[in-house]
Amino acid sequence: EIWRFDRKMEAFVGTSAGEFGCRVGRQHVAKCGARAAGAAYGVARSGAASLRAQKVEVDGSSKKVQKKEDGKASAKKKSAFSAGKVVSIGLSHHTATVEVREKLAVPEAEWCSAGNQLAELENVSEAAVLSTCNRFEVYFIADDERAGTQQVIQFLSKRSGIPIAELRTHLFVLTETEAVWHLFRVSSGLDSLVIGEGQILAQVKKCHELASQKDGSAGKVLNRLLITAITGGKRVRSETQIAKGAVSISSAAVELANISAVKDLGKPLDESNVCILGAGKMSRLLVQHLTSHGVGSITIVNRSMGRSEELSAMFPDANLKLRLMDEMLPSVGQADITFASTGASEPILTAENLDGVLTSKAMLIDISVPRNIAADVKEMSDSVQSYNVDDLKAVVAKNQARRRRLLVDAENLLREELSDFENWQHSLGSIPAITRLQERAECIRQEEMDKMNSKFASLTDSERAAVEKLTRGIVNKMIHGPMSHLRGIQDADQRVVVLRSLEAMFKL
Repeated sequence: EIWRFDRKMEAFVGTSAGEFGCRVGRQHVAKCGARAAGAAYGVARSGAASLRAQKVEVDGSSKKVQKKEDGKASAKKKSAFSAGKVVSIGLSHHTATVEVREKLAVPEAEWCSAGNQLAELENVSEAAVLSTCNRFEVYFIADDERAGTQQVIQFLSKRSGIPIAELRTHLFVLTETEAVWHLFRVSSGLDSLVIGEGQILAQVKKCHELASQKDGSAGKVLNRLLITAITGGKRVRSETQIAKGAVSISSAAVELANISAVKDLGKPLDESNVCILGAGKMSRLLVQHLTSHGVGSITIVNRSMGRSEELSAMFPDANLKLRLMDEMLPSVGQADITFASTGASEPILTAENLDGVLTSKAMLIDISVPRNIAADVKEMSDSVQSYNVDDLKAVVAKNQARRRRLLVDAENLLREELSDFENWQHSLGSIPAITRLQERAECIRQEEMDKMNSKFASLTDSERAAVEKLTRGIVNKMIHGPMSHLRGIQDADQRVVVLRSLEAMFKL
């Protein structure tokens, strides 16, 4: 009891009073027995009460504020000692249109800060943000999943400007196994608009990289979850054929241009002049697929010439024309087909700035979220055809049948990763009990060693060390069985029963 009180005093009072009183108590246990120890306990307890009274007197004016802050800190501290529940909230091309997705979209440079803001919510202990052209998803850990979900939805509503009632109609909310399974399918490309595409795996890797860095918002559970999701994604790509011949958003956009060129422009794709806005990875893939279709006239328009020159160096035979953004409108006006793929947060092509620029038939394809091409461009004239990422669904549908047959193999691999993660996660619930068991066993061992001190007086230091090692080894072997059994229990109800039995047997 004194040993337990010592731990409470150090943690609760934050002074050496408890340690002093209990150290005196231990000495009295050895010399005078339990009665003197009880007196020492009383001394320490009185000292602690006095210190608390002084604290109240000094801080009386801010007592209410301090109590509120302590309550919030207590909730965070509690979540730090428990595994918490995995929750996923978000929307994707399955649940929301591009108009809604772009309002929630978070640029990659802001994923970390958005995650930190979420992790500061009272009922959220860890958080990570994944935002792409086809999805926006938040993964977080909460002890109280209902309260955590409400707070996250309020945060998203405030950030996006979408009323909660409207936002809820587009959001999905998944918890525990469903949330974990969803992330595994996302990472492996099984939930993508284009089944088997590999870009999402790179985006999940980036999500993990940002969330797990020094100032990131992922803790033990989310870090392990994201690593397992990445492992599962890699296995699906390397151990199945689902990624073989898979199309990307960029290749789907080029395919859309290929099948629509004659109808919209009156000429085939390989005879068309193409303009690409942006010089990132999506633009690189656009160039790759356009050149494979025989397109010989491609203009790259970007904010800086450096990225454009890097892109040109990758395709020396493509003879790319490089332009800066101040030449965007003339370049678009000269092109038959324009692909928009920049990181702009607002539309850069609108009916207003294109008025008088598009003097002949033109096709505009926007593969960015938020959109680079305003919705009013569609209404300009019958000679201007405008498409966005949602229009790609019909194009990729015919490519998905073969990959759906491979879904079974991919999901079997993911179930193995799911089982491993959940076994690890379930073991976290046993850690406090295992720690108490170890502490209890060590306390008993030390008490018995103290009783034998007088008989050990003649032992050398090496002999004493051998006795210490022997007794510790016996204790560790005795409790190894119960600890292993606890770690292996997967059923939550069964774990509760075993924990109660363990606490009763060992008086934890």
